[in-house]
Amino acid sequence: MEQKFLETIKEALEVENVEVKWDDSLSDFDSWDSMSRLSLVALLDENFEVEVADAEFDETETVQDLFNLVKSRIK
Repeated sequence: MEQKFLETIKEALEVENVEVKWDDSLSDFDSWDSMSRLSLVALLDENFEVEVADAEFDETETVQDLFNLVKSRIK
């Protein structure tokens, strides 16, 4: 699951040639904007069947934070 999650982040951020680390802040990526956020929300739903509300997303800062939220929702 961890590798699939990191690949999902890379796909949403369109950073195929960049290493995404657990302690990376999403806002530190040059490609991070409202469109990549929407893309990530859609991909999380598609790949993990998890919906993340805007307020919950606002509380996450790092890749690890978001992973923990998604992992807690997987049934």
